[in-house]
Amino acid sequence: MALKKNSTVAESEDSISALKAKQLFKHDSRPKKENKVLTTFSIEPSFKRELEEMFSGMGLGWAAGIRFALKEFSKKYSE
Repeated sequence: MALKKNSTVAESEDSISALKAKQLFKHDSRPKKENKVLTTFSIEPSFKRELEEMFSGMGLGWAAGIRFALKEFSKKYSE
């Protein structure tokens, strides 16, 4: 059996700690992370295996290796 919430008591309780918590979390000082965008492309299976082996040798998975390769490509050719 569920209990009915007494809304008059809950709404009137604005304690100091509740106000401080609201103020603390209202303005998040941490920089917001960008969401990742899902992209697709096609490559030959043999070339993918070569890349996977290279990435695993670097301690990276497939997605992290692709992100790393794209960042390095961008650095090299943006100059």
